[in-house]
Amino acid sequence: MTPTVRDQLLARAEDPTPGLLAGGPGAERVWSWAEVVQESAVRSAVLADLLPAGQPPHVGLLLDNVPEFLLVLGGAALAGQVVVGLNTTRRGAALVADVRRSDTQVVLVDEAHAGLLEDVDLGVPVVRLDSPAWAAALAERAGAGVPDVAVAPDDLLMLIFTSGTSGEPKAVNVTHAKVAGPGALLGGRFELGTDDVAYLAMPMFHSNAVMAGWAPALATGAAVALAPRFSASGFLPDVRRYGATYANYVGKPLTYVLATPEQPDDADNPLRLVFGNEANERDIDAFARRFGCTVVDSYSSTENAVIVQRVPGMPPGSLGRPLPGMAVLDPVTEQETPDAVFGPDGGLLNADEATGELVNTTGGGAFAGYYRDPEAEAERMRSGMYWSGDLAYRDADGFVYFAGRTGDWLRVDGENLGAATVERVLLRHPAVEEAAVYAVPDESVGDQVAVALVLRGELTPDGLAEFLAAQTDLSPKAWPRLVRVLDTLPRTATNKVLKRELAAEGGDPSGGTVWRRPARDTTYA
Repeated sequence: MTPTVRDQLLARAEDPTPGLLAGGPGAERVWSWAEVVQESAVRSAVLADLLPAGQPPHVGLLLDNVPEFLLVLGGAALAGQVVVGLNTTRRGAALVADVRRSDTQVVLVDEAHAGLLEDVDLGVPVVRLDSPAWAAALAERAGAGVPDVAVAPDDLLMLIFTSGTSGEPKAVNVTHAKVAGPGALLGGRFELGTDDVAYLAMPMFHSNAVMAGWAPALATGAAVALAPRFSASGFLPDVRRYGATYANYVGKPLTYVLATPEQPDDADNPLRLVFGNEANERDIDAFARRFGCTVVDSYSSTENAVIVQRVPGMPPGSLGRPLPGMAVLDPVTEQETPDAVFGPDGGLLNADEATGELVNTTGGGAFAGYYRDPEAEAERMRSGMYWSGDLAYRDADGFVYFAGRTGDWLRVDGENLGAATVERVLLRHPAVEEAAVYAVPDESVGDQVAVALVLRGELTPDGLAEFLAAQTDLSPKAWPRLVRVLDTLPRTATNKVLKRELAAEGGDPSGGTVWRRPARDTTYA
């Protein structure tokens, strides 16, 4: 039978080994797993006092990665309550909308984010975790036992909002099974145990931190070392201070850590394995070499319905091999796309017809739906299949390659282009730190290719043109017409690039430099 997160917590109820580590240098605190479970039970009781009877037992957390986040999450798991992960980068009306659409009944916040709620009417009570009232509530319920409730694997544990890179965030239903199952699977796969320490710096309101960070530690008894938020310069000192052997990431953290000054003793650290998704091949290899660890990058999403596994000997740039039932389908005909055809230089020759959407043809998999959003569910579940919204193509050996989100599909001179394919080429240039390809309207019809670059070395307009001309696997139609050189890219709290913001800005040179290429020309100015 599939375990619940409650089951996994109760299995640690008498475990004296370290379960939670937190605090800055010189102020570290350690909770055993037994103490974590006991303190979680106290939070269960306090939440029961705060949540109104007869309403969905949903508590919103507007917090960084502080111990209270994990203790309240544990308490909710024990009692059948539901944690709503509120994104700390949301503001004003957007934050209010998230609270209301998720049926949140009370919001917990501390000093770090209390300012976000000034002059904002959430319509529900707000409790400060650094207040005397919270301390008094904990004291009153000190020693509370584990709630005597029945919790099933399909019961809600959390509502986690999607990143919102391609529209308004949606609240994903996260069940106990959706956390406990992957936690046990990953913990066993990576051979984690009570001697391991899992470093958790990704935001806890996001699925990566919960499913790839907290869940494997809970399932195996490894300790969780919390960082309030990710810091590139603080990463290695934290790893050493906590003795971290495992870490998780999503987005660009590897890139940011690699951008810190290299030291001769970087590999002198306890880190054994780093697991995450959305890193590029260059950073995966460089991070593993520099810090003396194994980096495992995977394909995943908050909905967790399409699974692609990395395997030994997979081609460079590939996501891996999909599990049975996963396919690349044409979104119009709903038929499998033809295999990718590559030229002698490795270039994709039939991108237009080979690129499609990654689909779970057997159904929704682990997707448990969106909370109170039947229209979004229907968009995901078409013809009884789960459509991921991710573009890909598949080679003759069954390996799939990411080509961007469906919103990243560009139509240039009658040909479909996937943004991720062009980004991979641009990242070959040693001066390019980051590349975000997006569409801007063509003056006649369709799209023009635009790219925002963050540089780590010198690059001139002429140098870019020479580089592109040397990439024999890059279609001439994929040459960017507009290049913006920026200091930083707009991002979500989980380090995903907000391309819709870049597209809305068009060729606005504010905050950067713009290079343009006239139509049918190969020079930039």
